[in-house]
Amino acid sequence: MEDTLAPRSRAITFAFLSLLVRLVACQSSVFSLWYSRRSYERSRGEMITMLYEKTLSRRIVGESASSDNPKPSGNNVHAATLDPNAVTKPHRYSEAVPESVNVFITRILLQYEKERRQVTDGKLKKVTQYVGAIRHLRWYGWQDFWQEQIMLARQQELRLLVVTGLWRSMISVANYLASGLFPVAAFYAYTALAGQPLRIDVAFPALQLFEMLESSLRSVPDLITVLLNANIAVGRIEDFMIEPDKGDAMSTSDPRRKPKLMLQDATFVWPGTSHYVLCHISLELPIGLTVICGKVAAGKTALLQALLGELEQRGGVAVLPNDGVGYCAQTPWLQSMSIRDNILFISPYEEIRYQKVLEACALTQDLASFKHGDLSNIGENGIGLSGGQKARVALARAVYSRASILYLDDPLSALDHQTAETIVANCLCGPLAEGRTIVLVTHRTALCRNVAQQVVEISEGSARVIDKDTLPSNEPSRKTLSSLADKPKQDEKDIVDEATVPEKFMEDEKRVHGGVKAAVYWEYIKAGKLKWWAILIIALALHRLVGLGETWFLKKWGEAYDRPVESVETAGLFDDLPSPEADIKPWLLGFSSLAVLQAFVFFIGNCIMIIIVYLAGRQMFRAVMHRVSHATFRFYDVTPLGRLMNRLTSDIGTVDGNISQQFEDVAFLAITWISSIVIIASVTPIFLVFSFALTVSFVMIFLRFLPTSQSLRRLEMVSLSPLMSNFGALLDGLTTVRAFRAQSSFQDRIIVVTDAFQKMDHFYWSLQAWLMYRFDGLSACSTFLLTLLALYTGVSPGLTAFVLVAASGFVDSTHALCKRYGQLQMDFVSVERVVELLHLEQEPPGPIDPPARWPSYDGDIVFEDVTLRYAPHLDPSLTGISFHIPAGSTTALLGRTGSGKSTLALSLLAIMKPESGRILIDNIDITEVNKQALRSRVTFLAQEPILFPGSMRQNLDPLDEHADDACNGVLRRIGSTHGWTLDTEIEGGGKNLSQGQRQLVGLARAILRRSAIVILDEATASIDTETAMQIQVILREELKESTVITIAHRLEAVKDADFYIRLEEGKLVACGPTGEGAESMNG
Repeated sequence: MEDTLAPRSRAITFAFLSLLVRLVACQSSVFSLWYSRRSYERSRGEMITMLYEKTLSRRIVGESASSDNPKPSGNNVHAATLDPNAVTKPHRYSEAVPESVNVFITRILLQYEKERRQVTDGKLKKVTQYVGAIRHLRWYGWQDFWQEQIMLARQQELRLLVVTGLWRSMISVANYLASGLFPVAAFYAYTALAGQPLRIDVAFPALQLFEMLESSLRSVPDLITVLLNANIAVGRIEDFMIEPDKGDAMSTSDPRRKPKLMLQDATFVWPGTSHYVLCHISLELPIGLTVICGKVAAGKTALLQALLGELEQRGGVAVLPNDGVGYCAQTPWLQSMSIRDNILFISPYEEIRYQKVLEACALTQDLASFKHGDLSNIGENGIGLSGGQKARVALARAVYSRASILYLDDPLSALDHQTAETIVANCLCGPLAEGRTIVLVTHRTALCRNVAQQVVEISEGSARVIDKDTLPSNEPSRKTLSSLADKPKQDEKDIVDEATVPEKFMEDEKRVHGGVKAAVYWEYIKAGKLKWWAILIIALALHRLVGLGETWFLKKWGEAYDRPVESVETAGLFDDLPSPEADIKPWLLGFSSLAVLQAFVFFIGNCIMIIIVYLAGRQMFRAVMHRVSHATFRFYDVTPLGRLMNRLTSDIGTVDGNISQQFEDVAFLAITWISSIVIIASVTPIFLVFSFALTVSFVMIFLRFLPTSQSLRRLEMVSLSPLMSNFGALLDGLTTVRAFRAQSSFQDRIIVVTDAFQKMDHFYWSLQAWLMYRFDGLSACSTFLLTLLALYTGVSPGLTAFVLVAASGFVDSTHALCKRYGQLQMDFVSVERVVELLHLEQEPPGPIDPPARWPSYDGDIVFEDVTLRYAPHLDPSLTGISFHIPAGSTTALLGRTGSGKSTLALSLLAIMKPESGRILIDNIDITEVNKQALRSRVTFLAQEPILFPGSMRQNLDPLDEHADDACNGVLRRIGSTHGWTLDTEIEGGGKNLSQGQRQLVGLARAILRRSAIVILDEATASIDTETAMQIQVILREELKESTVITIAHRLEAVKDADFYIRLEEGKLVACGPTGEGAESMNG
């Protein structure tokens, strides 16, 4: 270029060779992407299925016994998908060349990164617990308090995000400064030491080589972050994989004989603990019905867990079958599918046997009332069914199986008296029970004692067989049960005959079509504050301006060798510097100053971007949590937990992560593109024409790519939700899955779901290869044509080199801008999904703020022709309900399971607006009252109270509204026999307490609040009869001024009621004072 006499053919030859090399590199890049993505996908898929398989076999350990480091288990379901991503991401950076970086900074970054991951895991654990318990929290009016706790954890996470971002920026600046000073050192050695002139034909090719080095160095910080995250994730996965597995049980000696259950002097502990839960148990369980009874927390459920092999054996002999058993958990575990599929589980469909099971479990009448019969879909954990219906579906699943052993953990507690009698008569004593060993845990021993082969009492971890005649006998005898079993069946046709294609209970996840809307970008920009975006644009523009100044300075440097030493020109920029032949130092100093200034501006831009990420992450997460916390209750019914957690983990992680870098890159590339156009247009207009044609070519290719890639990315994110839901469902029902020996079925299911997820990812990156091949090929051809144009324009060599650099920057920026914008669109799919949560339908807060003393203890409850339905397309749950409950009375709410009792009770919390009629509490319509005030002043106690990790004090009074003395007083009255104190630690979900103990904690909450209205929904169902009677005495004493509404199926819970209401199929059939309706009460 510098030698004007040299033939153009030589330059054209070199340009053509450069074109060939770039085309080869283009094809090689496609191969590199293909093989790296294949390695990535295979590794990730293997890790996901490996973690799932480990979860199926892993010994269940309580949180208190687990390691301090969160692992991909329990509430950390997200780790099962995020950790494999982190481990396999280095495959995607296989083309980056690791460069030496500051070891000291990297070590500090590693420490902060580990801390950040742990804090993130803690936050996600809280979010998981919060989302899983959101209904209960809103029933108590506690959601705002827990939301603030999550925001505190989020604030800590964001603080560490800023810290790690700053350290990464320091690494970036160090590398950026090094890449800027490399040419300074090289030019110094070439000019000052070697004494060679730095002419145009030397300076600009060298500068291009240094820019290639700079691009590699700029990828180092991202590579370091990826490697650090991979290192942390590998450690977490390794810790999880080395945890002990559940051991196999000792099989019977003769496999041809019926399986035998026997414990001889056996002692058991919960896994990971040293406290004996069962001591020296000696039992032989014969064919027939064995009833297990005992007080709360005596060890009844622990005995079933021991028989299932879930406990650690510390002594004695346990002879247990290795075949699958039918298991019905105390808290029914159901999946989001049809009722029929839940009952069949892993067994094939047999028409005759299936119908017998439905009749034996008293489900025929319930299913007949459903529009689609047994094909009706239900939500996660049986949402859409009453407590009794859930229990009977879980019981039907155990009975339908071909297992010769059934373990039934208190399935009768949630059933009304008549249904329980029918279950005992038809199911536990009927043909389906013949030849089977049935172990039934129940507090309703009198109902079963006459049909049991033996009765075992558990007391303080010991077991003894007791005389059946010593049990109370106020329940029907075998003769009565036989008469129930002999009743003619209802004349019902096959339930399936009338069932059409069922409607889905869970709504399909919505997927937007087309490009990401501008409103989504605007939401993110607003969250990051406009002033900071303006400052960022200024910083990026200044960075580009300094870069152009550096190139112009190099041009002037190269041309200054042709200028006489005595010549002094001040017309142009840098023309006042002396000739480099006379004094090279000013040129070296100026070039190095520009390099340092560019690195400094780069650092400022990074810091501003960190501020934007912090502000946007904090604002969007707070807004999303607020919208989710105040959504309609119907949203929780139709939205799977895994789907919601996917958006609150993966999508929020994208908002916190690489999206900021993508945004910054797009802004910088846009500035580079515009500045290149201006430079080219100012020198030679013909370049401008070519630039326009090139831009059109890039955009046309990109527009073919973008719609398909966006659809694939959305499908990928949607297909991730079932993966997370499957992990969540497995963890909730792991004991049931292992009892039925259904591990292989669930492993096959996760493989199918993982393949569906990976398939979308594979297609998306195949499309990326398609785009990359065309963009790289077009860039190579464009650079070749630009070189030819530059050779034939006739401008000065220095200006030609400057324009060529600008033109090359234009080509590269056009190429990169399309790619980065496409990647930004892909990442903004996550923002789009988060923004969708910002538009959730919200529950009306209620326009009226009630008086401070509302509701008073003298306020009546009045229903006036109330009709309720959960959704407009569903049948009414309650129809034309009218009654009046006097203030201060105790009301028994009676009816068969599924009759609408819980719906009526929940209606007092205004979770749904009556379709007609109105509900008055203390003369105020509750639909008009502020919902937060209503729920904080009315206490609703569900059958399965939700407990949170922390102390007993925090679980009783999380808002700290009561003194310690008051909490201690209630705790002594309710839990005196359990040795609880306010400092007693409780695990998440109350896993270290029995179901009965959890109900006692819930009752303590209700007594502590002493609300004017208290609603008890089967609040003592899992408590033994003796303790329940004591609790009733305490409730009458402590809540004597309150209006108490009790849903119960045991007589002792409602026998002292002043008023009764009986429902049947959502309609009121009887109500009034108990003295007038004694017959209805007993019915």
